[in-house]
Amino acid sequence: MPADTQKFFDKLEKIDPVRNMGRVEQLIGLVMEATGPATSVGEICEIFAANGKSSIMAEVVGFRNQRMLLMPLGELQGIGPGSLLLPTGKDFMVPTGMSLKGRVLDGLGRPIDGLGALVPEAFVPVHREPPDPMTRSRIKRALSSGIRAIDGLLTMGSGQRIGIFAGSGVGKSTLMGMVARDSSADVNVSP
Repeated sequence: MPADTQKFFDKLEKIDPVRNMGRVEQLIGLVMEATGPATSVGEICEIFAANGKSSIMAEVVGFRNQRMLLMPLGELQGIGPGSLLLPTGKDFMVPTGMSLKGRVLDGLGRPIDGLGALVPEAFVPVHREPPDPMTRSRIKRALSSGIRAIDGLLTMGSGQRIGIFAGSGVGKSTLMGMVARDSSADVNVSP
């Protein structure tokens, strides 16, 4: 058998000819109930709209009465009872690497800045074990936030994790914008 024909046979060996699919049974608010093949919490499923032309991704978040509970990762237009569901067998992954520097991404890690496709160094799962806090290096250097009240009273350290907690409408986003614009950080990642 010619060598270039063998590569096609090798690919055919890897193809799964049977795709176990499920169906959306119920949709209440943002929670979908579906039946189908065995899945696990955190697994991503593709759900096809009734017209068959579009699809959305959804994450398995739980189970109730032998049904999967899923949360959509997109708009639910066209999704309804009977929509087909295909488990991917994978958890939600996001791109990482220096090629993301300077890019604008949506909440799912897709570029929305019109600068073309990403070339990530790797994909990492969203749900991971947290880093061991005892292996982190000590914070030895102050980080200038560019806001005198913070720098003078609540000095931040380079590498430190901080949280901003307050009620709605009191300026959390404005404060984050000021820190992103005026801090001495090399790279800013904003939600």
